[in-house]
Amino acid sequence: MTEWAARRFWTAAEAIEAEGGYAVALDARVVRTPARAPLVLPSRPLAAAVAQEWQEQPEVIDPGAMPLTRAANVAIDKVAPAREGVIDMLADYGGTDLLCYRAETPEALAARQAEAWDPLLDWADRALGAPLVCGVGVMHVAQPEGSLAALRAAIETLDAFELTALHDLVTLSGSLIIGLAAERGAERPEPLWAASRIDETWQAEQWGEDSEAAAAAEERRAAFLRAARFLALAREPAAP
Repeated sequence: MTEWAARRFWTAAEAIEAEGGYAVALDARVVRTPARAPLVLPSRPLAAAVAQEWQEQPEVIDPGAMPLTRAANVAIDKVAPAREGVIDMLADYGGTDLLCYRAETPEALAARQAEAWDPLLDWADRALGAPLVCGVGVMHVAQPEGSLAALRAAIETLDAFELTALHDLVTLSGSLIIGLAAERGAERPEPLWAASRIDETWQAEQWGEDSEAAAAAEERRAAFLRAARFLALAREPAAP
């Protein structure tokens, strides 16, 4: 039996002004989320980018080709109603941040970690008031309560769209500090992603690259960069 697939019914998709922000209209029909909430976006640039995803859809709709629409749906339907739980989950990463767990040997790997990660931890101390303690190996390292509170406070300033982006930036990289550095523009997304992959890159250099692992890593990299783009569009002011 052939599976049913939604088909394109509109001629033009465009960003329009709406109560509380901007919406996307498919001809005269305004887009709603899967939970039937109005798809109201915080910026015209994000609404225009979402509209472009709808405009580029072929006759048979491909949801996988609409990552910005999907992220906006998540922000409205899932993140906004569960805001405190999302904040709790992200804040927990501060207690086990990737950047705080270092290799003792080989020395070249330890040096590479220090070169990439120490500046990010220095930034967290300086910009967020959150100095973190590093350890060797995988044994848990207790972090200062004041630092964890400062990291949580940084997360609490974000709205549902920003939290949606931060969620992906943190969970994909394994580091709250990397996620917040991306969110605050402390470094460009590409170098931050590379910093999160220090250990995996080292292993591939020593033992060779597994094709399946490389493909999975590339998918995660693309998702990380999409999250950074979603965040930038959500915050971008409309052109005068």
